[in-house]
This record gives sequence, structure tokens and C-alpha cells, in this order.
Amino acid sequence: MNENIYDITIIGGGPAGLFAGFYAGMRGAKTKIIDVLPELGGQLSLLYPEKLIYDVAGFPNVKAQDLVNSLIKQIEPFNHSVCLEEEVISFEKKEEYFTLTTDKEIHYSKSIIIAAGNGSFQPRRLNVEGNEDLERKQLHYYIKDMNAFSNKDVVICGGGDSAVDWALMLEEVASSVTIVHRRPQFRAHEHSVNKLHESSIVIKTPFVIDSLNQANDKMESITIINPKKEIEETIPLDHLIVNYGFSSSLGPIKKWPLEFKGLSILAKTSTETSTPGIFAIGDISTYEGKVKLIATGFGEAPTAVNNAIHFINPTERLQPMHSTSLYE
Repeated sequence: MNENIYDITIIGGGPAGLFAGFYAGMRGAKTKIIDVLPELGGQLSLLYPEKLIYDVAGFPNVKAQDLVNSLIKQIEPFNHSVCLEEEVISFEKKEEYFTLTTDKEIHYSKSIIIAAGNGSFQPRRLNVEGNEDLERKQLHYYIKDMNAFSNKDVVICGGGDSAVDWALMLEEVASSVTIVHRRPQFRAHEHSVNKLHESSIVIKTPFVIDSLNQANDKMESITIINPKKEIEETIPLDHLIVNYGFSSSLGPIKKWPLEFKGLSILAKTSTETSTPGIFAIGDISTYEGKVKLIATGFGEAPTAVNNAIHFINPTERLQPMHSTSLYE
């Protein structure tokens, strides 16, 4: 049993969880990372891997997936145990450790760091007949590789930042880009909307999708309508990208015996929750004055790890040596 008990188990493989994994390795902690997604990276990999991020210290800008790749590379020397496509259902406090029950097995850990972001994400799907048959073929809810749309006719639906940003980025690689939005005004940042109107992107507002037109199991076009003016248009395409946003849910976490404030876990500035030995970092945690940024999660990760190690062994110093000393 003892060899199966980890020092720290991190729930969530997004930026905060990955950096916590790195720092846990620096402190010599036997560490496990559990994530419900099929790959590490959290929201960055799932929602906008190709988008640029501007609020990470030391980077004027960095592509989301590039940041994730660097974080993964950073933890590789420590050979942490990583469990993907696994959801933690519940935990139970034993005398000297916790048991974590997932939808696959039971894990054992002396401390827990919850870095689950905003919970699990599901895209708001297109409610048009035939959409399920086309998913991941020609109908997409997020983009993993822009090159897949090279020299293709692409239609994007949505009016927020994601839709407008993707339209602007795909303009450089696609043969043509059309954006369809149900309102005349876009909700994206003014600067992006101005760039949209100055671009070669075809703008169709206010329109909604009425049908996906298929032949030989392939989508050849879509029909859009303006209900108020009874206008109907057909747009030929190779790919349809739907950016109606994502719905998030804390899932089983919401039922855990922790103190919550709204959809966030209430934590101390030490990152410890209402249950000793369980810590919360990143977007899932809150405390007075908390600012929810990636940079904040990065700062909270070492705090959580150091406090977790101190919880496991109170004789361990809370303030560790600097990284240069730990590596030497």
C-alpha cells in the first residue's frame, strides 16, 4: 500500500496544475496529476491552442499551445504519474492520507491540490439537423491546427472574441472566410471588430443557420436566413466552425465537503481550503482580492506545494531554497 500513496495529487492538468507539478518535482514530492481531458493543457489546449496570450510574465505574447508544450516539457524530468480521461468523483480523509475515487479506480495521496480551472467544458452545439454526423469532419467547435483549413472555404458562426479572432487568424491561411452572426453588432473587442471590418472576411449579419446541405455524406453548403427580413442565402463551404461559447460545470467537485463561494472553492491566501491537506489554485479558487489570471495561478502553485509539503511533514521548512540551489 505504501508505494501507492503519493505525496501530492494534483487534480487538473491546465497551466496552474502543470506548474504545481513542476514545483512539486523541485521539492522532491512523489506526485500524480489527474485530468478528465484526453491531454494535458486544460482550457488552453481545448479552447484556443492557436491563440496568443499576453499576460504571462516574460513573454510579450505566447501561443497557448506553445505555453502548454513548455509546461509539459518542464515537468518531464520528474516522471510524474499522469492519469488522463479520468474524473475524480469523491475523496475521503483517512488517518494519514486521502483516498480519491475516480470513474476508473481509487488513488491514495497525503495531500491534494485542486487546479480544475472552471471545471469541465462542453461546447454549445449547433442545433440543426445533421450536425452530429459532421462533427470532427467538417463541423468544428474548436481548432487544433489552423493548417487543416489551408486553401479551404471556411464559415464561422458567432459574434464573440473567439469567433472574430479565429476569423482574423484564418484569413491568412484559408481560401475564403465568412462570419455569420445573429446580431448586427459583434461582442468582441472593438480593436478586433475594426480589424474584421477592414479585412477581406465576408460578414453576414443578422443571420442564423437554417440548414446544413449535404450530398454523398459531405456538407457542400449551408443555408442562412434573416428571419425578420425573410432573406435566405446559400454559402458553399469546406468547413464550418461554430463559436457559440462553452458551458462549464464543476461536476462532482461541487458536492465535495469544501467551502464554496459561488462556483469557486474558498481558500486562504496559503491556498488551503476548509479541509486541511486540500489546497486550491487557479481559476477554481477564490479569496479576498483574488485576480483570476494565468499569472495568478502560476504564483499560487509554489505556495500550494510548499504548504502541502509542510502539511505532510510539519518539520519541513515552509520557505524553500531558491530554484538555483534546488537544482545544484
